[in-house]
Amino acid sequence: MPSTRSNEQKRSGGRSYARPRPQERGPSAGPAVRPTSAPTTSAAPRSDPALRRSRRLLEQVFGPLSARRFAVRFWDGTLDAPPVDPEFTLALNHAGALRRLLLPPTQAAMGAAYVQGHIDLEGDFEAATAVGYQVAARLRSPLLLLAVMARAARLPRDRSAGSVGPFSSGGPSGSKHSRRRDAAAVTGHYDVGNDFYRLFLDRRLVYSCAYFADDSDDLDRAQEAKLDHICRKLRLRPGERFLDIGCGWGALVLHAAERYGVEALGITLSEPQARLARERIAAAGLGERCRVEVRDYRDFPPDARFDKVASIGMVEHVGRRRIRTYFDQVARHLAPGGLFLNHGIVSLDGPPGPVERLGILALRPSASFIQRYVFPDSELLSVTELTAPGERVGLELRDTESLREHYARTLRHWVRRLESSEEEARRLVGDDTYRVWRLYMGGCAYTFTAGDIGIVQMLWGKPGNGGGLPLPPTRADLYASSP
Repeated sequence: MPSTRSNEQKRSGGRSYARPRPQERGPSAGPAVRPTSAPTTSAAPRSDPALRRSRRLLEQVFGPLSARRFAVRFWDGTLDAPPVDPEFTLALNHAGALRRLLLPPTQAAMGAAYVQGHIDLEGDFEAATAVGYQVAARLRSPLLLLAVMARAARLPRDRSAGSVGPFSSGGPSGSKHSRRRDAAAVTGHYDVGNDFYRLFLDRRLVYSCAYFADDSDDLDRAQEAKLDHICRKLRLRPGERFLDIGCGWGALVLHAAERYGVEALGITLSEPQARLARERIAAAGLGERCRVEVRDYRDFPPDARFDKVASIGMVEHVGRRRIRTYFDQVARHLAPGGLFLNHGIVSLDGPPGPVERLGILALRPSASFIQRYVFPDSELLSVTELTAPGERVGLELRDTESLREHYARTLRHWVRRLESSEEEARRLVGDDTYRVWRLYMGGCAYTFTAGDIGIVQMLWGKPGNGGGLPLPPTRADLYASSP
């Protein structure tokens, strides 16, 4: 567990967390500041140079107060509110908070400023993420960027240090995407504790995009529908050998073994995940047809064969340099005539350019903060980048389905559930980790909604003798009322 400082040590100003609004305006939407007919500025001592400089910097970065859709509360209680109903409130908890937020002006620095308590975001996290995109566009101007950094450097320096969730030391060490480093990355993310994930996931503990077949579906129903959608796409049949790569807490292998009668094997790099999955398998009485192992996807014996394979939310962690190995391993262990379903987040921007490859792209809500503090070494590939290596190892792409809007909705459910269990979450994992998860899930809800990133299910086949695959002529069977 990460070390936890007291709230008084972590805060230099008060914090308040608003309840989410009942509608899907955002993952943490809540009441903000009462609207006024004109921008409202609380009285403040004229002798405070840090406050004056902070206001000038805010105007330089975010535009004039009259044009903003968010309020700002300063460390002395001063409140600047726009003329419209603010979508969120940015709370600056000490005189050097904007320095922490904008120096350097990167998404990772902004995220760390929130997680460490230098700032607070109260209200609609999706709206705050949208503002981050606007700032990123403004700071593409080198002259403005230099001016912002110079002004931020004039604010008081805060020398307090703080961790940022499970990867406060900067991430796992060793060769990137080696077996050892991949295991360390998974351990850092998932080993914060099964009890923590129970707070916001569905009852099956499915940590991936749900499938909302109807607007009235709750999270439990939508995740069950997703599991069934996968099994139907794979056309699972009793007695087939089924592999789930990156099985999490075993929800899919349990569903496939119980509902479809397959011989299911799930693999994960997290021992706590595997331990709980085995307990759930035993409780369901499925030990003879379902098991979970701690195993790297590269470590199967040469003669291992499976009729059907799924990989749900794992391909993002493979890495661009290893993606050919990933598909090669699947093709090697998939029986002729077998099917493989790959479900993963994808980049909608195409392959990265030289700036992104150098890792200096500022203010990307979907990139640097998550890579550094949430999912180390994760890389989002485009659909094009996923298609070519699969074809090169002899697989045939038969179907692709985007679930982008489904994931935005899933994330909103997760954030609302996490916020409703805030006190227990902080007790289990500490303030920093609670804030990391709240920020990354709230921000990602916006990036999916805005179309910055997507998620696709790609169904592949390994043609058997004569090119045969166990697929019907249409998709009609996927939407039948029962398996």
